[in-house]
Amino acid sequence: MDLTVMIKKKRKGFLKRHRRVRKKVSGTQERPRLCVHRSLKYIYVQLVNDDTGVTIISTSSASPEIKDKVKSGKNIEAAKLIGSLIAQKAQALGIKKIVFDRGGYKYHGRIKAVAEAARESGLEF
Repeated sequence: MDLTVMIKKKRKGFLKRHRRVRKKVSGTQERPRLCVHRSLKYIYVQLVNDDTGVTIISTSSASPEIKDKVKSGKNIEAAKLIGSLIAQKAQALGIKKIVFDRGGYKYHGRIKAVAEAARESGLEF
């Protein structure tokens, strides 16, 4: 099979999973959506109110507060730091309960590390 065909097939599967997750998961003012995006270099996390379409808070492994503490922004250690940091920021705004959006990624590795660190830091899913 040609490489471009394989890449297109993989991307198509990812988008299909992403749409399936987003069909069921939506954030409100009381319970915002914690959405995770991972690239090859960084991990991005944000809390979104889907009623108004506004990002409440966001952080990533590219931010200076995380970049200084980890060797690489793309590993599980960085994901744990980001999960705990977003939980601390959310609690500072009075947010205790959230809805987790894995964004079409499988729930393991960096995605799982973000979720578990946010739970350990006090957020309820």
